[in-house]
Amino acid sequence: MFYHDNELQFEVEVEEPDPQFAKMLQQAIGGAEGEMRVALQYMFQAFAVPADKQEFRTLLMETAAEELGHIEMLATAVSKNLQDAPEEMREEARRNDAVVDAMMQSGQPRQALSAGLHAMPVDANGVPFSGNSVVASGNLAADMYANVMAESTGRLLATRLYEMTDDPGMKEMLSYLIARDTMHQNQWHAALEELGETVPVPASFPQDEENQDHDYEFMSTFREEIEDPARPWTQGESFDGKGEFSFGRQPGGGPPNLEKTIEEMYNEATADE
Repeated sequence: MFYHDNELQFEVEVEEPDPQFAKMLQQAIGGAEGEMRVALQYMFQAFAVPADKQEFRTLLMETAAEELGHIEMLATAVSKNLQDAPEEMREEARRNDAVVDAMMQSGQPRQALSAGLHAMPVDANGVPFSGNSVVASGNLAADMYANVMAESTGRLLATRLYEMTDDPGMKEMLSYLIARDTMHQNQWHAALEELGETVPVPASFPQDEENQDHDYEFMSTFREEIEDPARPWTQGESFDGKGEFSFGRQPGGGPPNLEKTIEEMYNEATADE
């Protein structure tokens, strides 16, 4: 259940409206690194948390709700960058609709045509948000690793946006979002530590049923044979402490035999005589 309070999580101010920056902010809303992705990711992960790990469900749902607040902040920022044009632009707009012209030249035309100069659930290229980028595997450890990655790329995006604007209000908002990404990365790492031994994921699968010849072997895919580069992932104890790294080549399984499969697909152009 959700409750809405008509108050932004963090104040959003725009001193110098910039339609082009509004377009860039759309990536932080509906892009692969954006807030829609993590809000839904954490929510659907929470739905799958088993009954004996409710503290993780609470952690995920609390963070999902926070990310919904980030969407609201960014949508407000997009609207202010699009609508609050400076006086000279407003004067020009009264003569020949310069606000829409600015959108056509530097922003998303659909933000004007379809959304009346507001944010949309799309990325910076105007591509609608897709749930395909949401990771919710049902395995808490796998999901926590995915969450670290999601927050890492989200923080990277926010830092790039921070460098793209000189507007003090936008920098202040992005500084807040960058800080929250720092916290979220750390909390997911803390959750992994709380879970205990998780590598490899899923740790519950019996490793003696793996192919024991290749479970800790780094495979070279060069055509020519090369020497072991003697790196931490080719020699020494494995990260999980359950094996020793080695260096080898792809084993090779011969050419694929697809004749029977092709026959069953009736791919021939003519009947056999």
